[in-house]
Amino acid sequence: MKNTDKENKDEHSFSKVEIESAKKVLIKMKKDIFKEIDAGIKEGSSKDSTEYRGDNYDIASSERDRELMYMLGDRERKKVKAIDNALLKIKEGTYGVCDECGEPISKKRLKIIPYSNLCINCQSKAEEEERKQLNEDYIDHLNTLSLINDDETFKDSDE
Repeated sequence: MKNTDKENKDEHSFSKVEIESAKKVLIKMKKDIFKEIDAGIKEGSSKDSTEYRGDNYDIASSERDRELMYMLGDRERKKVKAIDNALLKIKEGTYGVCDECGEPISKKRLKIIPYSNLCINCQSKAEEEERKQLNEDYIDHLNTLSLINDDETFKDSDE
């Protein structure tokens, strides 16, 4: 049984070399994100605003692309924030500890997602809660649409 405890401890405790390696990976990830964002900004600013925009389908497609770029930007901002949090945890000596339950995050998980702040169990719970919230928001939205359809204010006068 002692051997299992030692293996379990090794799975969750980090050597100085492992911490330095994680720090380098996190810094590189952050630099890569900023390079991508910079390239996207340069590409977007190089487009001619007077170029032909096309018909309504082209305009809708262009708007969808712009919205997608905004969403990617938001995703990247969240990732940079998570990376900064992981770098702070390295500095404070708490890297690899779950923010939710305080249990160690497995090295395998941190190797895949070095900026992870939740263990796999807490991450699963958080994702389930997020799914529930999205479903509730969607149902609320549908109910709002139903109310609009029933509202006499929005009906055509020809009906």
